[in-house]
Amino acid sequence: MPALSCRPLRGWIVNSAMLLVVAALAALWPGPAAAWWNDQWSLRKKITIDTGPSGAAISDPIGATPVLVRLHVGNFRFATAKDDGGDIRFIAADDKTPLKHHVEKYDSLLGEALVWVSVPDLKVGAKNEIWLYYGNPKAPTAVDAKGTYDPDTVLVYHFAERGTPPQDTTAWANGAQSAVSAAEGAIIGQGARLDGQTAVTLPGSPSLVVAEGGELTWSVWLKMTAPQPRAVLFSRSEGANGVTIGLDNGVPFVEVTNAGSTQRSGDGAPIAVGAWRHLAVVARANQITLYLDGAAFSTLAATLPTMTGTAQLGSAAAGAPAADSAQPAASAPADAAAAPAASDAGSAAAVTTSAVSFAGDIDELQIAKVARPAGFIKLAAIGQGPEQAKLVSFSVDEETASWFSGYFAVILRSVTIDGWVVIGLLAIMAVISWVVMFDRASYLNRVERGNRAFLKHFRETATDFATLLQLDRAETDASFGGKVGTKQRKRILAAPLYRLFNLGAQEIRRRFHGNGGHHTLSPQAIESIRAVLDSGFVQETQRLNRLMVMLTIAISGGPFLGLLGTVVGVMITFAAIAASGDVNVNAIAPGIAAALVATVAGLGVAIPSLFGYNYLITRIKDTTSEMQVFVDELITRIAEAYDRQPAPPAAQAAE
Repeated sequence: MPALSCRPLRGWIVNSAMLLVVAALAALWPGPAAAWWNDQWSLRKKITIDTGPSGAAISDPIGATPVLVRLHVGNFRFATAKDDGGDIRFIAADDKTPLKHHVEKYDSLLGEALVWVSVPDLKVGAKNEIWLYYGNPKAPTAVDAKGTYDPDTVLVYHFAERGTPPQDTTAWANGAQSAVSAAEGAIIGQGARLDGQTAVTLPGSPSLVVAEGGELTWSVWLKMTAPQPRAVLFSRSEGANGVTIGLDNGVPFVEVTNAGSTQRSGDGAPIAVGAWRHLAVVARANQITLYLDGAAFSTLAATLPTMTGTAQLGSAAAGAPAADSAQPAASAPADAAAAPAASDAGSAAAVTTSAVSFAGDIDELQIAKVARPAGFIKLAAIGQGPEQAKLVSFSVDEETASWFSGYFAVILRSVTIDGWVVIGLLAIMAVISWVVMFDRASYLNRVERGNRAFLKHFRETATDFATLLQLDRAETDASFGGKVGTKQRKRILAAPLYRLFNLGAQEIRRRFHGNGGHHTLSPQAIESIRAVLDSGFVQETQRLNRLMVMLTIAISGGPFLGLLGTVVGVMITFAAIAASGDVNVNAIAPGIAAALVATVAGLGVAIPSLFGYNYLITRIKDTTSEMQVFVDELITRIAEAYDRQPAPPAAQAAE
């Protein structure tokens, strides 16, 4: 049979090697989603902020906003993080940009934490993603409370203090001037309790000054103890000007007094007692909007007056304009009868009910000197309240192994370009060696199956050698006498033993052709046939050993090529140290470790190739020994069948 060409196989090996190398590099190259921000952190999880229809369903603009992240034992491994949560880091969706954050509460024993994260660009109607990293005991604390809020946020009280006035979390330092009782179990950690008699005084700092017609956003969480007429939550006044935010028998309202003329927002349904609700007021241009739980509750066509003095939280400010005494006593009934209609219209009116201090719990007071968009208010109401699960969800933890994604990643980042060149060459060599091992193992498996099938046919089918020669003639009998099927016949035709037998059979037929019917072979002819079989044996041995040289190259050349990369890498490392003059372990260790990667890669090529070569060469030796035994057996059978002289004529006549 003609020998198979090596060119197609070599081309296939080269193409496969290149494709596998490209695929391996693509898999190892860190992509944006799979990258690890910092390998010193062992755990991370994806946090999804869903403003789309499946989540908070926010369709209005949001802008930059701090997002409350609630951690508990169900979504966070407190035992893995530092006791104070100092190793917590928040990273943007690109897995590169750290986000400002600060911790309002962190209790590793109870397993709960409240963290505020500044998300600069929340997209409306979409799923926004950020990363939470933790699990680094050596990490320093990196909270930034002032950086969590934008400069337009001028006051934020978390009410986490005990026995001291509430402190402002923003950069403006607008701390309160009086203390307030703590309220345990508030909507967000600890809140403040207003008993209807005491109030919290806010400072009259320049950052809290409200200009005439200016913008303002005010928000708070509240829980009403009982309905009260004209209960004041927030009040600020200056002369005949003032702003009051409160509840009138449970109905939220905002009231503006400008030059003695008072306007109040319209009525609505009262809120329930004992339930936490989010109340917000946004003033812009000539309109003031009152929001309840993120939805517009009422509006007021008015502008803010100029206010520079102090404000009160929980009661009317000192010197507030007394609208109920602005009218003469004789006209009070008429004015009182007209008050509801005027209130509904949001026009100037006299308020006949005296203000009282609010009694209940409050939490998370925020004041900004800009008018926040409606999406901002809705996100705060949902993201900070009991329905936070609609907005914020957590994925499972992703772990980085302490060796591969930790130390080994640091080493790989330190590998120089020459090291990568050597590693690339070794990768190609490794792919080629694996392809060769797979190809040779598959070929030997086919050879062994074919040899077994042929030997069974050779020893069982023909008791007479001449009959076997006749049966082997494929042009007259394609199924070896009808005793083997098509699949078995294909195996036999691929067997080296069959090819040797066919080679000997062809030599015998050639000598018998035109021999006048005398089927005898001289000793010289038998030796000539043996020589032909020996030639075929050599060819089959070469076929078995084809491409094995690639494994010997990988075994001997892989370690030396890796050593070359290591030596060059060490040279570059020491040259860089000499140039910089920085001689310390931290400067030397990464470079030396990276240089040794080339040696590791070389051994990674050589060791599997060595094992594969020894395994394959043992099987090849077994097959060649089987072929040698078969050649001897075949020559012996030929000699027995044809090495005899014809009987003398006298003997034939006697017979």
